[in-house]
Amino acid sequence: MPTDFPDYPLEARTIGRVLADKARRIPERPFLLWEERSYRYAEVERLTNRYANGFAAQGIGHGDHVAVMLPNCPEFLWVVWGLAKLGAVAVPLNTAAKGDMLQYFLRQSDARMVIVDSEWTDRIQAVAPTLEQISHYVFKGPLPAADLRAGHPGARACPLQGFESTDETAPPVNRVRHDDAQLIVYTSGTTGPSKGVLCPHSQGLGVGRAICTEYGYRSDDVIYACLPLFHVNAMWYSCTAALWAEGTFALSARFSATRFWEEIRAYGATQFNSLGAMTNILLQLPPGPQDRAHALRQIMAVPMTRDLHTELHQRYGAAVTSLFAMSENYAVTIFVPDDRTDKAGSAGSARGASDLRIADDDGRVLTPGEVGEIQMRPRHPGTMMKGYYKMPEQTAQAFIDGWFCTGDRGYLDTDGYLYFIDRKKEAIRRRGENISAYEVEMILSGHPAILEVAAVPVPSELSEDEVMVYVVLNPGATLTHAEVVQYAADRMNYYMVPRFVEFIDALPKTATEKIEKYKLKQDAIARKALLWDREREGIQIAR
Repeated sequence: MPTDFPDYPLEARTIGRVLADKARRIPERPFLLWEERSYRYAEVERLTNRYANGFAAQGIGHGDHVAVMLPNCPEFLWVVWGLAKLGAVAVPLNTAAKGDMLQYFLRQSDARMVIVDSEWTDRIQAVAPTLEQISHYVFKGPLPAADLRAGHPGARACPLQGFESTDETAPPVNRVRHDDAQLIVYTSGTTGPSKGVLCPHSQGLGVGRAICTEYGYRSDDVIYACLPLFHVNAMWYSCTAALWAEGTFALSARFSATRFWEEIRAYGATQFNSLGAMTNILLQLPPGPQDRAHALRQIMAVPMTRDLHTELHQRYGAAVTSLFAMSENYAVTIFVPDDRTDKAGSAGSARGASDLRIADDDGRVLTPGEVGEIQMRPRHPGTMMKGYYKMPEQTAQAFIDGWFCTGDRGYLDTDGYLYFIDRKKEAIRRRGENISAYEVEMILSGHPAILEVAAVPVPSELSEDEVMVYVVLNPGATLTHAEVVQYAADRMNYYMVPRFVEFIDALPKTATEKIEKYKLKQDAIARKALLWDREREGIQIAR
């Protein structure tokens, strides 16, 4: 069936313009399904206008930054899209953020306001005394009993419900341009702190357009997401895709293997996205006749192998798609349902969206089949980030003569299909989360007993990685494996906390004092069964 959604020229690709147009043309069509509630397109327009006007009444305007630390819920969309209608910039935070990481995100982003679920009040209270630039702490749920304004008498704590104005008038759309920043999305650092990707309105909407066009999404599709909305996968590749297609977005609170298929059937979902270990977890569920008792047409799985493609399709009966993308860009390559089966396992081809090349460490462009860094160049304006926020050097380093250096390795075949191999950059990927080895190392290095730390990935039983740290103690200092884990758990996001810990006399280094991490990785893999393992020790990390 051909697609039936309208197109929007680049200059019209702002959240305010697109939402208003949908509400005008298809007001009664359901857009959001959440638990037992359905929100129509006209309701989405009114609710986001009310939030926009509520923020404006509190002094938030064009260019202001507002941190958003909410779980999957309708309010996440009303907040982020309400801010977008003002030209304000939402900073969606990973809900696992705490301690040093949370403080860094809030300070580096120049957030004037923080919107947070009351579940994480204690985390905000712990860092609030250092955040003099924040004027409002806005809570979804009960307000904290303790005063957050210590040292900052001008700051206010208030309920999110109070920001929902009764005024449903749309803010003037001509105040916001397609190239105005809409989001700052933090991506894992490599040799430095996490970088805030500055995303314009047109970038996310361009993703929605491309996904709908290439995958053939329709207005009768129900796009299901259980991945977190603070990641661009759920926000752009599911939510914005459903919006562009004029379909329905079915949102779940979180991924649960036991509830997954029940929700897929209850919502009548026709498509969902799977990242990393989620795919393997679903395939490990006991098979049965219920495997095809659903309305699914497509499953997008990233990363993809030929075996996974075959197993997903044969078991669940839906077409299997994939892609290569980053927060900094868009769907650089796409594997579509009509692609040849012998290309299954690839991330697809550029399909006119990008120029692609593979380069070695010396900048030499490689031939088909040779493995090197994946580099891309957009063919259409408005589809990439505006840069890394307040990091001009890192922004400049990410590009070579207009080519964006992804930091990932792969190869192209003779037909232009991309095959992802691994990460060139020093990042660890655990259960869908990118983890900066640098940030793990910097936080642990703050322990008075620790001299040096090296964090490396160890292959996980569920695919992707587990975090392993090699620790060098100061002379005469003592520390246990469990104490290292506890120190980490108190100061970093739960998924960053090392699973494996090894004490070592000295880290292997080159003549120029660079840590030879490849030697540590080889050691960890070879001795994995002998390593101290917090899971084997029965240590649970609270979220």
